[in-house]
Amino acid sequence: MPHRSYLVGLIGSGIGPSLSPALHEREADRQGLRLVYRPIDIDTLGVPPEAVGDLMRAARDLGFDGLNITHPCKQLVIEHLDALTPQAEALGAVNTVVFEDGRAVGHNTDVTGFAASFARGLPDAPLGRVVQLGAGGAGAAVAHATLTLGAERVTVVDALPERAAALAGSLNRAFGEGRAAAAPPERRTELLAQADGIVHATPTGMAAHPGLPLPAELLHSGLWVAEVVYRPLETELLRTARALGCATLDGGGMAAFQAADAFRLFTGREPDAARMLADLTELAGTVGASN
Repeated sequence: MPHRSYLVGLIGSGIGPSLSPALHEREADRQGLRLVYRPIDIDTLGVPPEAVGDLMRAARDLGFDGLNITHPCKQLVIEHLDALTPQAEALGAVNTVVFEDGRAVGHNTDVTGFAASFARGLPDAPLGRVVQLGAGGAGAAVAHATLTLGAERVTVVDALPERAAALAGSLNRAFGEGRAAAAPPERRTELLAQADGIVHATPTGMAAHPGLPLPAELLHSGLWVAEVVYRPLETELLRTARALGCATLDGGGMAAFQAADAFRLFTGREPDAARMLADLTELAGTVGASN
């Protein structure tokens, strides 16, 4: 069988710092595949997020094998697709599009990426009551993943009450009534006193948004803390939680495993996910970021 090459890309805003190109190209090199990964930045192109449909069609016409989709296009791309996996449909968000037989099929590897990272990094974490901070795009994916992993109840806390309520409603439709609830930030004290763990899915802690997403005194050693932010891998939240004796999970695993799942979809080849996680840790510039 002749060697074929792969052309994939990433559509989103401000994606210059993305590690996806390097993660995919390094794994392809190790497998002896020719893969080129191109960022398609709507800011650089000077087009609005709504242009994602035109960009996707152009990529398909130019022979791309697939695309990753990131903020702010994960929801907007859906109306331009021919099919969705059940998970992407339930989530209402797509981060991976595969072109096959002239059709564009939407997937969501954020869900499977977080689930794989959690199972690897916090395998014995109790999942009775989970409090999730953040109900945006990443929040929807990790809440789905947490319930898929067997969490009994996820309470979503967001500064925008209507956003938290909308996510809780969609989770209850997907997983059964009572599995999710929404709560305002002022209820964090009582919720965290009774919780088994926290999933953090807001931008707070990123290089551009330093700080803690909640008052440090609300943390206690009985909680596990899972982070979605991966630049930096060691956020202030994780550092504070670790000092208290909490079990922690950094955001690197989700980033690496969602890339591994996308690589599998693009190429049909089995990636070395552990090797991709090592790549991510190295590329994110942090030594000793594993748990």
